[in-house]
Parts: sequence; C-alpha cells; structure tokens
Amino acid sequence: MLVATLQDLPPRGALLGLDPGAKTIGVAACDPSRIIASPLEVIQRGKKLAPSLDRLFALYDARQCVGLVMGLPVNMDGSDGPRVQSARSLAHNIIGRRDVPVAFWDERLSTAGAERALLDADVNRAKRDEVIDMIAAGWILQGAIDRLAYR
Repeated sequence: MLVATLQDLPPRGALLGLDPGAKTIGVAACDPSRIIASPLEVIQRGKKLAPSLDRLFALYDARQCVGLVMGLPVNMDGSDGPRVQSARSLAHNIIGRRDVPVAFWDERLSTAGAERALLDADVNRAKRDEVIDMIAAGWILQGAIDRLAYR
C-alpha cells in the first residue's frame, strides 16, 4: 500500500525510516508514541534484494511497526533527483513482498545533517562511513514524525 503523504499512514504505532542507497539501506525506528527516532542499522544490499527485504521485515516485525517512511532523494529545487526512480522501485519491491504502508519523505540534506552531527561528535571517518546511512534514516524519520505531531 503506497501512500502519498504522511497523513495517510496509520495514526498510531511504531514506524521504520529508510534511507535507500545503491549499496545499503539505512534503517531507523521510532517508538509507538512517535516521539523520537533512533538509528538501528545499515542493511547491505547485495545482487539479490530478497535477503535485504528479509532483514527489513525482521526489524519491522520485531518492533511491531505499522508503516515505513522512505527518504525520497529529490534535488534542492524539488525536482526528481537521479536516485528517485531507484527509491520508488525499492518501495514497490517492498510492497510487492508485503502490503505495508509506505510514505515518502523529502530527504534533502539528511545525509549532510547526519554528517555534520557526526563531525561535531568527532567521529572518525571510518566510523562515519559505517553509520552515516542509519543516522540519515534517523533524520528522515524524525522529520516525518515531527511533521505528524502537527497534523
């Protein structure tokens, strides 16, 4: 069930946030009250998508999630970025595997914000590279749940 807006997600319950990339999927989760998003892990994407989706749904089920918020990599001017089609394709693959609500959230500057936070925390480059995608997923999900708090 692909939903167009955050407002179409179920009104209560935990959500997963995703930062989709070509090689990885950053994952974050929020509590059922949707107060705070926390980075969870980075799922490595291999040649086959099935193992990545298996892990994604294991996280989804373990947290009793009711929907997904996926970052949509639009350009700074709001037009579709080069990776938008890839993110939409991943969403359709997720829905094809299981009919779950998926809403897109503008992810502009999420990776830059996550990088700045890690630099401010004096995290070394190797560790930043290891965690940046799940931190960005946290930024995406936190932005979405903050917006939902004002509906």
